[in-house]
Amino acid sequence: MTQQDVDTAVATVTGEDLCEIRRLGFSIADPDEVNFDPEPDDLPPNIIDWDELELERNFAVVDQRDFSLRRVA
Repeated sequence: MTQQDVDTAVATVTGEDLCEIRRLGFSIADPDEVNFDPEPDDLPPNIIDWDELELERNFAVVDQRDFSLRRVA
């Protein structure tokens, strides 16, 4: 299968213009090549652990060290 065949097939299936498909640069991946990454980066994934973030933001309204229950007589 040639690049022209790939571009034409993708354009037909998606309904996009052939020029747009060529601009996007589709290609056929080789399933035997598992370490393929055309644009590798060493950055950590862009994810947020909302539970961890909430724990960092959580603070006591009343200072718990100074707060003690007193028995009222």
